[in-house]
Amino acid sequence: MNRTPSSAAPAREQTDLAAGADGGPSLSNGLKQRHLSMIALGGVIGAGLFVGSREGIAAAGPSIVLAYAVSGALVMLVMRMLGEMAAANPASGSFSVHAERSIGSWAGFTVGWMFTALLCVAVAAEALGAADVMHQWFPSTEPWMWVLLFMVIFTGTNLAAVSNFGEFEFWFAALKVAAIGIFLVLGVLAILGVLPGTQAPGASHLTGDGGFLPKGVDGLMVGLLASVFAYGGLETVTIAAAESKDPVRGVARAVRTAMWRIALFYVGSMAVIVTVIPWSAPSIAKSGPYVAVLDYLKIPAAGQIMNVVILVALLSAVNANIYGSSRMAYSLISRGQGPAVLGKVSGGVPRRAVLLCSAFGFLAVLFSFLWPTTVFQWLLNMVGAAVLVVWGFIAVAQLRMRRQLEREAPEKLVVKMWAFPVLTWVALAGIVAVLLLMLRDDNQRIQLLFTGGFGVVLTLVGLLRQQSLGNRRSEPADF
Repeated sequence: MNRTPSSAAPAREQTDLAAGADGGPSLSNGLKQRHLSMIALGGVIGAGLFVGSREGIAAAGPSIVLAYAVSGALVMLVMRMLGEMAAANPASGSFSVHAERSIGSWAGFTVGWMFTALLCVAVAAEALGAADVMHQWFPSTEPWMWVLLFMVIFTGTNLAAVSNFGEFEFWFAALKVAAIGIFLVLGVLAILGVLPGTQAPGASHLTGDGGFLPKGVDGLMVGLLASVFAYGGLETVTIAAAESKDPVRGVARAVRTAMWRIALFYVGSMAVIVTVIPWSAPSIAKSGPYVAVLDYLKIPAAGQIMNVVILVALLSAVNANIYGSSRMAYSLISRGQGPAVLGKVSGGVPRRAVLLCSAFGFLAVLFSFLWPTTVFQWLLNMVGAAVLVVWGFIAVAQLRMRRQLEREAPEKLVVKMWAFPVLTWVALAGIVAVLLLMLRDDNQRIQLLFTGGFGVVLTLVGLLRQQSLGNRRSEPADF
């Protein structure tokens, strides 16, 4: 690919960006700036926000706003660290490449394959969620029919040019942004009492239904855990940036706008919900917080409108997860950390990697029908805390890479981590704190143990690979 000096990747990463595992054709750079901008904007609005927020509100009450703010601050620090490394060295393997070069090949192997597994299982979970929505609309159909349809469509999309993926995500993101934007405007008007048929609620719902912390600090901690995992998937934009014409500018713009996007979409919408209606309203548990608010505001067909938005969010996640998992798998394979036969690139797309990840996702769907409480649940538990492991590797890699960049190529620090290294250590402490919180809950503890076991296995395999190659770590980055 034609690259400017500022976006040139290190020698080892050229195999990741420029050529297939067999030295064949390279990945394309078919993503446009508008694709990246909208992926960054809409990618923060996931199905976890619409679907998972009801559990957080039930646990934390009005303090869910504080929970989302705290977890959002942690995510902003992680994205800033990742943005610093991705802008300095764009690569389709993103944090896996950075971990390999900064820590060792075992680290790149471990975090790369864990993230790939996370996204593949997420493909199955999101496809099942979308099928459930369709089954509600068409009860005479079977959910597996919709799963099959969605998997075929988005596998086909990802097998074609990367620009097709970009177009799908552009319009998916545009719909999500429009929907959440309208919701926020209506909510603010209702809070101010200027929406017809509403009165300004003031702080009555924030303090009058058991107080701001109706279930105490324990409830806040449960809400915090629920909110942390709603942010998973934001890392995909740094993977996609490697296939754009100007990856450095794309990553820099996405990371710099992360703060207001998280504050507006997540924290803002939670604040609107618990201010407009009581957090304990039965309609929240029954219909979900967004539908409950729209029903309270007497918006016609609120439930169906939100079902459409949720469906779009789920389909967007299926599309993005197939893309992200295939690119991460391709990156690992191109660096010799997977079977080379799957690293072939044709038409600028790693099609065998796409088929591998789609097949794994569809296999997980089959497990959900055949063994929902055993095999599929094991898969979900295995990747339950994977995003925290990924964030931990990002923080450690950034600590090591920043020093090297400052010595050897300070001009590549287009995006800088705030108050380095203090806030990097703060982020690491936050990640550890969330892991410790998971130990307090039975279900979360099981996920943590499964994910820990999976991580140990990957680490051992990675270390054995590294030792078999002469205990060789990645060469020092040629910045």
